[in-house]
Amino acid sequence: MNQRFNCKLKFKPKYSALSLAVITGLFTLSTAHAETLNFQQCVNTALKQNFDLVASRAQIEQAQAGLQEAKGYRWPKIVLSMGASYTDNALNVFGTKLSQRNATFNDFGLSQYTGNGSVAPTALNYPGFIPNFNPGIEFKLPLYDGGLISGGIHQAEAYIKAAQNGDIAARQKVIFQVLQAYQGVHTARAYLKVAQQGEATAQSQVKMMQNLVKGGVIVKSDLLSAQVRLQDVKIQVMQAENAVTKALDQLHLLLGMPLKQPLDVGAQVTVKSTLDSTDALRQAAIDNNPSINALRKLVDVEKAKTDIARAGYKPQVGVMLRQDWFGPTPSLNVTATTVGINATWTAFDGGVTNAIVTRALAAQTETEAKLAQAEAGIAFQVEDARRNAVEAEQRLVARQLGREQAEEAASIVTKRYANGVATITEQLGAQAQLDKARADVVAAEYDVAVQRANLKLALGQLEADQL
Repeated sequence: MNQRFNCKLKFKPKYSALSLAVITGLFTLSTAHAETLNFQQCVNTALKQNFDLVASRAQIEQAQAGLQEAKGYRWPKIVLSMGASYTDNALNVFGTKLSQRNATFNDFGLSQYTGNGSVAPTALNYPGFIPNFNPGIEFKLPLYDGGLISGGIHQAEAYIKAAQNGDIAARQKVIFQVLQAYQGVHTARAYLKVAQQGEATAQSQVKMMQNLVKGGVIVKSDLLSAQVRLQDVKIQVMQAENAVTKALDQLHLLLGMPLKQPLDVGAQVTVKSTLDSTDALRQAAIDNNPSINALRKLVDVEKAKTDIARAGYKPQVGVMLRQDWFGPTPSLNVTATTVGINATWTAFDGGVTNAIVTRALAAQTETEAKLAQAEAGIAFQVEDARRNAVEAEQRLVARQLGREQAEEAASIVTKRYANGVATITEQLGAQAQLDKARADVVAAEYDVAVQRANLKLALGQLEADQL
C-alpha cells in the first residue's frame, strides 16, 4: 500500500490565524541576499517593536509619575497670586483702605458729625470707586494627615513593582513567541530536506525501473507505480517549500519587518534541559514567576488603598503662612502677614468612610484570592510543562531509533526488490515509512525545544541569553 509522507508543520505559533503570503520558491531566490539574524538579534528586534511591551513600559512610566505625585504632597505648596479690583462697595472700599493703610477719620464722616449719632455719614456709606492691587504668596505644609500621604506613596511604589514584573512577563512571552517562529523556520527547512531526500530516492527508483522495464525484468505497472510515487513526493517538496516561506513570513510579523524584506536565520537554538526536582521547580516558579510577583505587588497596592481609606478616620492638620501686598497701584509697599494652623476632623459623615474602608478591604481580599489561585495554577503549569518536556525528550529518542530502523528496513527491501523477492508495493511502502520516520524526528526535535522553553517560561527564567 502506497503511503504518503505528511510534511506539514506541526508547531502552532501565536499568529497562525493570520493570512500569510505563500510564494513558492521565494526562499531559494531571496536567501542569497537576505539579512541573517541569529536568535538573540531576532529577540532584540522583536522587543523593540512589540505592542504589548510598549503598553507595559507605558504602565511603568505611569506608575513612576504616580510615585512622584504622591511624594510631592509631602512638600510644601507655594502659591503665587495676583488680584485687582475697582469697586465702590462700601464695605469693600473701607476694607481696602484699611488694607492699604489709607483709612482716616474723615472716612467715617467726621466732617458731618454734629453730635447727633443718628446722622448717616455720606463718606462712609457712599464712597467713591477705589482701585486695589493685591499680589500675594502663600505657603502651605501638611503636618499630619493620618497616613494619607504615606499610603499614597506605598501604593505608587507597589504599582511600579507590579508594572515592572508585568513588563518582564511580557518580555518573556515575546521571547517564547520568537523562539517558536525561529525554530519553526529551521523545522520547516528540515522537513524540506526530508522531502528532497525522498524526491531523490524516488527519482533513482524511477530510473532503475525504467532500465529494468527495458531489459524485460519487471512489468510496466511497477514503473508506473514508481512514477506516481515520484509525483506525490514532488508535491510534498512543494508543500515543504511553502512551509519554509510561511515560517519566514511568521518571523517577519513578529519582528515587525515587511514580508518583502529578505530575511534569513542563523544557527538553531539549543534549549537546555531543566534538571531540578519537580518540588524545587514548583517553588522556584512561585517565587520567581513575574506574573505571580506582579499579583503580589497588586496585593500591596490594595493594602495601601486600605490605609488611605482609613486615614478618613483621623484628623488632618496643616500650617499656613501668607504674605500679601496692597496698594492702588502694583507695588510692594504695604504688606500684611498671616500665620495659621488648620485642623479638621470629620466627626460624622453618614458612614461614608466606613463604606470606603469596607470596599478597600473587599478589593484586597479579592486580589489575595487571585494570587492564591495563580500560585496554585503556576504550580500545576510547571508540573505539566515538566512532564511535557520529559515526554518530548523520550519521544525524540524513540523517533531517532525509529528512523534508524526505517533506514535499515528500506535498504533491505530495496535489495530484495532488486533481487526479485519483494514487490514494488513493499519497496514504496518501506520508503514511505522512512520518509515519515525522518519527519517524525524533525517534529520531535522542534517539540523538545518548545517544551523546554515553555517550562522556563513558567519558571520565569526564559531569557534569550540564558537558554
